[in-house]
Amino acid sequence: MSAEAIEHQLAAALARHAWLTVAVSGGVDSMTLAALAQAHRPAGATRMVHALSPAVPAAATARVRARAARDGWRLEVVGAGEFEDPRYRANPVDRCYYCKTHLYDRIRERVPEGAIASGANLDDLGDYRPGLTAAAERGVIHPFIEAGIGKEHIRLLARRHGLDEVAERPAEPCLSSRVETGIAISADDLAFIEQAEASLAAALPANATLRCRMTARGVMVELGEAAHMPAVDIVRRLCGEAGRAFAGVRPYRRGSAFLGAPA
Repeated sequence: MSAEAIEHQLAAALARHAWLTVAVSGGVDSMTLAALAQAHRPAGATRMVHALSPAVPAAATARVRARAARDGWRLEVVGAGEFEDPRYRANPVDRCYYCKTHLYDRIRERVPEGAIASGANLDDLGDYRPGLTAAAERGVIHPFIEAGIGKEHIRLLARRHGLDEVAERPAEPCLSSRVETGIAISADDLAFIEQAEASLAAALPANATLRCRMTARGVMVELGEAAHMPAVDIVRRLCGEAGRAFAGVRPYRRGSAFLGAPA
């Protein structure tokens, strides 16, 4: 399917709603959805909302703010509020349900009318995604899914619209996704993860896939390519300075911290 045809399908899905609020995390999916909504919908009919949280990297927030300023988005930044919920902090297997519940409820409090849209795409339907349950309960729409668009086509649209800051970036779920199920979520752990991943990214090739995981054994580094020992030494040093156990390095595996999810 051509890029023009893909974009036409998405534009049709976006046009079904008079008023639309896009939840923008700062990753390629939601950033691309926001950019296309801005491009294809009437002026003033679209609002973007970005949630601040210890689980959202500062770099993601900076990307959202920069793109909003560049393209004239109507952007509102809110506190997500999920850390106030002990069910979220306990980090159960359905932690994402509580996260998205707070996010969408907070958006609805601020924007009482119109549809709320997420950047979920076809590829997400093959995973256990409790956040989609929270979305369904609140009538959140998924224009990429409606238009039959997966991650590969989202990247195509991102390149087509000059979203160079995200078009080639690997998937970037929230920082809490790095913490093994059952280990309580803490702001201190997430700040360490953010620091470690930023340090690793500076020492690895551009857009390399990497994760700093909090595991029962300690801090584990996952890399999408052969282990880059100088980079790993950075995390070992950070662990020593912070008094954390360094558990080593292993190949990247998507969702490896997500234990006990239903098949």
